[in-house]
Amino acid sequence: MSFLVLDIEMTGPEPGWNEIIQIGAEFFDDNWRPLGTYLQNVYPENEEAFSVKSEEVHGLSLADLEDAPMIYDVLPEFEKWIKKLNAGKPSLANVIICGQSVINDINFLRFAYRNEKMKWGFSNKQLDLHTVSYLFFQILEKNGKQVPRSLSLGSVASYFGFEREEETHNALEDARLTAKCFKEFFKLIDHVKLV
Repeated sequence: MSFLVLDIEMTGPEPGWNEIIQIGAEFFDDNWRPLGTYLQNVYPENEEAFSVKSEEVHGLSLADLEDAPMIYDVLPEFEKWIKKLNAGKPSLANVIICGQSVINDINFLRFAYRNEKMKWGFSNKQLDLHTVSYLFFQILEKNGKQVPRSLSLGSVASYFGFEREEETHNALEDARLTAKCFKEFFKLIDHVKLV
């Protein structure tokens, strides 16, 4: 199966009231070889739900999104991009969605699909960096390794020597940072010994 490392920026925390305003993703084959990246801003239908707090996180204003397409144009384009990179396996069911606290991103994406009356074709398999970090850090700590207390993307990335280039969250940068962390955890698997 292929890996889609996804990050979504939203106008706030509630699917249905708040909306997706940026989709960033990096696509990998089943050996974690990068095949391509995706970044698209999205203009929200519900401008009223655009919160100042979320703007502080992602640094995008409504003015920044003025020329961006609406979600009903973005979703088919996003699927087309995935299917093109997933050559030989045109089904979305062969794609594992990965991310930091990825269930939140999936919930927003699923809501957008439902709202646009599009079929959700992705696999139900997902890989969550928050959960993987929690488990690996427990194992590493029990083996005498120093691990971060926080499981934020910044903390996990910092543990591996990575950091964000910008103060605000860009969906593609966060997707790439998340992917780097996943790759490091996959490398650690070869070093974990059970007795």
